[in-house]
Formats: sequence, structure tokens, C-alpha cells
Amino acid sequence: MADNKPDSPSRRPIYKTETTGSYWQDVWEACKRLGEIPCARHSLLNGIASGAGVGVIRAISTNPWIASNWAVGTFVVISLGSWTICQKNLEAERRRVAMVVEEMPKRFLKKKETGPDDQQS
Repeated sequence: MADNKPDSPSRRPIYKTETTGSYWQDVWEACKRLGEIPCARHSLLNGIASGAGVGVIRAISTNPWIASNWAVGTFVVISLGSWTICQKNLEAERRRVAMVVEEMPKRFLKKKETGPDDQQS
């Protein structure tokens, strides 16, 4: 129950957007903003390149239907895998930054406390 608090730092914000009422126009607007999603562009480009490469290689040895299945499967696996890794790295970076920001005032307080003691000795 403690995780359901709105002030919990582990919860991610929910971005609400206005809809136009037209499904296809909303999809088009969402696709235009795809680059704003962290790690999405990098992950999709990795997936496209890997899927195309595997699809071409498989097309040399098998029929196009099997090659396209391999291409789509590779695209999905590589895109999701690289997006997951990127999100994990991004979250770890956020934790490190939060830790540094939290520790900064303590460092300055320690310096101020040790400064007058050195002068008295």
C-alpha cells in the first residue's frame, strides 16, 4: 500500500494528451512525438537495422515469407532489448544524480565543521 502514494519517487509521471476525436489523426500526432520518448529513437533504429540485416541474410537462403518472419522477429527482439537496457541505464543515471545532489550539502557542512576546529588547534 505504501507504493501507491502519489509522492513516491519510484513512480513515473503519466503524460496525458488531448485527443482530437479522430483515431488516425491521434496516431499520427503520437508518431510525430516518438522522438521525445527517452531511448525510443535509438532502440527503433537498432531494431530496424538488425531486422533488415537478418531479413536480407535469411532471404538469400530461404523463401521471402520465412525471411520476413525472421526480420520482424529480430526487429521486435532487438528493439525491446535495447529499449530495456537503455531505460535501465537511464534509471541508474537518475539514481546516481539524485545521490550526488543529496550528498552535496553534507560535503559543505563537513568542510564548515572541520574548518573552525583546524583554526583552534
